[in-house]
Amino acid sequence: MDFKIAKEMLKRILLVTFTAAVLACHAAPQPQQMVPGVSNIVPDEKQALVCKEIVGLIENYNYKKIQINDSISSLVLDKYIKDLDPSKSYFLASDIKDFEKFRYTLDDDFRIGNLNAPFYIFNVYLKRYNEWVNYSLAQIKVKQNFDQDETFVYDREKMPWSSSTAALNDSWKKKIKFELLNLKVAGTSEAKNVETLTKRYQVLKSQAAKANNQDVFQIIMDAFTETIDPHTNYFNPSNAQAFNEEMARSFEGIGAKLQVENEVLKISEIIPGGPAFKSKKLNAGDRIVGVAQATGDFEDIIGWRIENSIAKIKGPKGTKVRLKIIPAGKELSSKPVIIELTREKIIMEEQSAQKKVKTITSNGQQYKIGIITVPAFYADFKAAKAGDPNYKSTTRDVRLLIDTLKNKDKVDAIVMDLRSNGGGSLVEAIDLTGLFIDKGPVVQVKDLKNNIEVDEDTNPGVAWNGPFGVLVNRLSASASEIFAGAIQDYGRGIIMGTQTYGKGTVQSSIDMNQLVNPSILQRLAALVNKKGVAVKSGKEDNMQLGQINLTMAKFYRVNGSSTQHKGVMPDIEFPSAILLDKIGEDTEPSALPWDEIQKSNYVPVADLGPLKQQLIGLHKERMSKSLDYKILQDDIADFKNRENEVSVSLNETKLKAERDSIEAKNLVRTNTLRTSRGLPPVKKGDKIAKEDNFDFVEDESLKVMADLMQLKK
Repeated sequence: MDFKIAKEMLKRILLVTFTAAVLACHAAPQPQQMVPGVSNIVPDEKQALVCKEIVGLIENYNYKKIQINDSISSLVLDKYIKDLDPSKSYFLASDIKDFEKFRYTLDDDFRIGNLNAPFYIFNVYLKRYNEWVNYSLAQIKVKQNFDQDETFVYDREKMPWSSSTAALNDSWKKKIKFELLNLKVAGTSEAKNVETLTKRYQVLKSQAAKANNQDVFQIIMDAFTETIDPHTNYFNPSNAQAFNEEMARSFEGIGAKLQVENEVLKISEIIPGGPAFKSKKLNAGDRIVGVAQATGDFEDIIGWRIENSIAKIKGPKGTKVRLKIIPAGKELSSKPVIIELTREKIIMEEQSAQKKVKTITSNGQQYKIGIITVPAFYADFKAAKAGDPNYKSTTRDVRLLIDTLKNKDKVDAIVMDLRSNGGGSLVEAIDLTGLFIDKGPVVQVKDLKNNIEVDEDTNPGVAWNGPFGVLVNRLSASASEIFAGAIQDYGRGIIMGTQTYGKGTVQSSIDMNQLVNPSILQRLAALVNKKGVAVKSGKEDNMQLGQINLTMAKFYRVNGSSTQHKGVMPDIEFPSAILLDKIGEDTEPSALPWDEIQKSNYVPVADLGPLKQQLIGLHKERMSKSLDYKILQDDIADFKNRENEVSVSLNETKLKAERDSIEAKNLVRTNTLRTSRGLPPVKKGDKIAKEDNFDFVEDESLKVMADLMQLKK
């Protein structure tokens, strides 16, 4: 996330020559402890260098001003083990005891780039993983008795580590029995179930065999950085590219979504307008078995990891790629069709802001309300920097949608749907707020030196000055909370939904290659080259070091309250289908606390306080009579009850009875709602009709907006 705050600090970071980086190329390598019975994965020099630099960045520039010490080392070890084996299904108690020798040494190791300990732990995990997968493959063939009164404990998080292989074998035996029973209850034959499950575990084994040191390093760094705070994250080169494409809502390639199925890369969707779509030669279901660049030789990609295959297919716009295709429905042994495509820039429209219009009747009065759904605060910074006048951004997209809603659709009000919008660009949050307020401060940002910067909307005028509402939920975070908080503080609109996530920290994206002295990178490249890997320069893919999103500051609303930890509280509160005590910043052990600073100099647009109380009263009155509301509360209660379940029956009769009971209860609820809407009931096994996909929360938000317009009259 390219946040403008902390840019001066970022400049200072980038000007620093990290002389300690030289040690990565010259320090004597530590001997790697090998795990017998597995192909050991080992760290490389690049990862050692990155690890050291991340320690320096965290200690010098993270907002927490934290030192990496024995206490942090202990927390990192626990988190790393939990990340690898959260359900305690692989490691034995003896393994955990063995790992104790690393409890207070990881801090010292990371400081010098020694990654041998966490790689050793991963190799033990890989060995155990393969052992249990092999055991499972053997168990699949065993004849099962589903008449016994047994249970399978699937949630082992709070249980002790298994003391022996035999004890863990028993758990895996029951897991296989449950999976076979699950398939049997679904109505398929025993032979088919054995075949299905065998293929599933063979794929798991195959995928484990493809694990590389980049995968391991990513897991290690995740455990390390998230121990410091939940939003300081390192991205290896391929993940960094994916993150930046997500922010830009665009990428350069052929315009197809891909997935791996039975070791073969398959096209799952053709993106409208892209090269694959225009060629009319590719279809969903086609399989790609070979890739060549322009006039280069083909590479057989069957069995490749999906990210490696995609890296070959993607590329700069204007370049050519050739694909060997086995059309959908044909055997893999068929002669492949060769297709040449010219790569283009692909815009992911379905992940951009979109609109719809709904009409609602309240007290005999009809209102047209526009709903703008914003999935993230995105911006194509690369295109903007290059001077592209049509670069992709949330604010630009929303402005166009507002123009259409206002001038063509003639709406009476607008609701901005930010549910499950996890945030994104701070600049976009400020600019988007500016579409609804004339001018003024939007957010305050405090850096690690306690300097406070007030970021303002400086553009006069508004895109929409009519009735306005914002819909949020527990997964609305970061930039969403800045926007919702500003709209609430200015009295510009009504906030509806649930308490938001509470992510009020600022991250700056730092390219790790920019931190390293070029001469160090050249030495590192030469060292890698000696090992037989072709390296031309520090800019080549195999010399990319990835990026880190470093927490360097904290958000505050214009009223002085931090959005951190507490989030934004809605004016009109709806029940939450997402458990507030399970998800949110206040559930993160390493999260920064809430606090407040002086409010900024802003002038509210209106005082909605008196109206809010009336709106709450009308909302509660509706809810007391609402069948949808009652059923939603019942669903939430059922979900909370299921959250406490840790085991399942392995008796076919009992399991089927439990499933039938749940299915019957759901069918009654569905038909009760359908009847209330004048729709015919459905029977067991019927496909759920489109009319049943009713968004109660959205519908109630429109009724609140209708109340607002009537009260204002």
